[in-house]
Amino acid sequence: MPNLKDIKNRIGSVESTKKITRAMKMVAAAKVKRAETTVKISRPFTDELNNMFAQLLGNVDITDTDGLKINSAVDNYPALLKEREGGIKSVGLIAITSNKGLAGAYNANVIRRTVQKIAEYNAQGKKVVLFILGQKGIAPLKRRIEKLDCEIAGTYLSIMNNPTGSASNLITEEIAQYFVEGKIDKIEVVTTRFKNMMSYLVEEWKVLPLDDSSEVTKIMDQGAALAMMEFYPSIQSVLQQVVPLYITNIIYQSILEAQASELASRMTAMSAATTNAEKMIGDLSILYNKSRQNAITQELIEVISGANSQNGG
Repeated sequence: MPNLKDIKNRIGSVESTKKITRAMKMVAAAKVKRAETTVKISRPFTDELNNMFAQLLGNVDITDTDGLKINSAVDNYPALLKEREGGIKSVGLIAITSNKGLAGAYNANVIRRTVQKIAEYNAQGKKVVLFILGQKGIAPLKRRIEKLDCEIAGTYLSIMNNPTGSASNLITEEIAQYFVEGKIDKIEVVTTRFKNMMSYLVEEWKVLPLDDSSEVTKIMDQGAALAMMEFYPSIQSVLQQVVPLYITNIIYQSILEAQASELASRMTAMSAATTNAEKMIGDLSILYNKSRQNAITQELIEVISGANSQNGG
């Protein structure tokens, strides 16, 4: 039988772990409700923006650049709206992971899908440029892409603690710079779409180029009769505002979805860990009681045997 002191120490250790996992479950549960609310509030805006953007592209000539002033890469909407004439030779992937662990298989699922996409693009002869959001994706991805044709162009940590539109805009400016300079010909986000407290889906969202987005293609293929639009002060100034907003919102929405998925996964993982700790404490308590009873029985046997020995003598 195990030593009683060792079993007691083990029970104390598991008790401490249970307190931690229960606290983390409660924190995650409180945060995930807010994250879920934020995601559900932002989805209608995203859908309407996508629809409005599709209608806009269906009504304007993006090649008309008279009076266009370009101060940054995101202002250069003609370059962002066109497919590469020579085809896609390199792809930018934005992998969204978390800054904290203990979230079940959340980070592992995103990392696995990212590595899978890199391998698929490499098999097509395309190089991959990787942008990593979240601390937990950096080391595993560095280790797993060593033998693949992939380079890490940037890592972003603070945005996963506090997702904001302005922080997403900084990422937009950087990836737009890579795109306009021809370092990458296509950009996708590997993220997770929040479904409910128990599940999420790992997905890839296309960011650039924009002209064959699903909504645009659907409207153009159907030949929808769109209302004529008037633009003030000019179509160029409108596009220079809408295109960065459209790209930034894709990244921002993907981060919100990922954050809600991460928190839901952590809440589920910590709930399971707390349940397992309680079961382990129960099993250890039974083992402790059995060991204690055996020790008492052994002591009684020794006392009786000693007494019998003296009486017999």
